[in-house]
Amino acid sequence: MVKSVHSERQKLIATTLAEQRRAKGISQAELAKAFGRHQPFIANIESGERRVDLVELLTIADAIELDIHALIERLRTLPR
Repeated sequence: MVKSVHSERQKLIATTLAEQRRAKGISQAELAKAFGRHQPFIANIESGERRVDLVELLTIADAIELDIHALIERLRTLPR
């Protein structure tokens, strides 16, 4: 089994978060501050170095106005 931190699903989460954040014109530092964290926290998620848990994902998705349901549907199309 592929380690989930490097799975296609995890890569999709990381790239989707980064793309949506940039599309909204929000810097990693701004997002991190709103989240009560430092910029490397967001950078590590977006680079795939750190997994994001469900609560973090929902919080970030709300901050960047990401449709979490659409992301989940895209994740379901990828191999486990």
